[in-house]
Amino acid sequence: MRKISIYRKITGCLAFILLGIALTSNASAAGTVHNWYCVHEKDHVQPRAGQELLFVEKYDGYYIDHRHASQEDADKVIYLTFDAGYENGNVAKILDTLNEERIPAAFFILGNLIVKNTDLVRRMVEEGHTVCNHTVRHKDMSGADEAGFLKELQELEQLYREKLGVELSRYYRPPEGRFSQNNMENAKKNGYQTIFWSFAYPDWDNAKQMPDATAKKIITENFHNGEVMLLHPTSEVNARILKDVIQCAKDEGYRFGTLDELTGKTDARTAE
Repeated sequence: MRKISIYRKITGCLAFILLGIALTSNASAAGTVHNWYCVHEKDHVQPRAGQELLFVEKYDGYYIDHRHASQEDADKVIYLTFDAGYENGNVAKILDTLNEERIPAAFFILGNLIVKNTDLVRRMVEEGHTVCNHTVRHKDMSGADEAGFLKELQELEQLYREKLGVELSRYYRPPEGRFSQNNMENAKKNGYQTIFWSFAYPDWDNAKQMPDATAKKIITENFHNGEVMLLHPTSEVNARILKDVIQCAKDEGYRFGTLDELTGKTDARTAE
């Protein structure tokens, strides 16, 4: 319990810091730089993005499913997403679990993964997951003009097309959650929908992994209807606990949806 309390203090401080960063006029040639965050409440209440960030919804930006806003809804859904830049053995384990549990997910990938682990990315496609654009090099895009912005996205598209022979989905996630209004405008103008998240936790550094039980508790205590969950599949802890997390979600009445459902391209239920 002490570890959870400490974690909450840390994340509370982090949220305050991010709020300060987001409210600071950090101007660039592409406009004010924003850092994505959500404000969480207790009892599985659906969180909201910071007030100054809500403009993203005007530019086909998504971080939550507003159509599934209450824990009292008969239909409760979570959208499971991963940011994947490389393979260290854990991405394959994550895919194994998703396949066993018949759960759809979205993977936001980098060029490195396509080049070095083409078969793994092909497996994502073949097993029914949505493969999405996280830029080719994981560069901070917040200061990019339209040409620079599109270069990062289109290079990844081309690499994906050459290696896999199919088209990459036109869902985009900003590296490190840093972006500007110009990024959003350029994404929408060029046919991309930007996907943020309503839940994430410190899971990306394998040298600083928390105990399995602590991680599982943080994830499950923050379940909320319409959630867009962000995990990093390189995390050895996530690879170990994902099956339990999925089972907890199912036990609490959640199903797992796809980004096409989140963005309204389809209303089909994709998992049981």
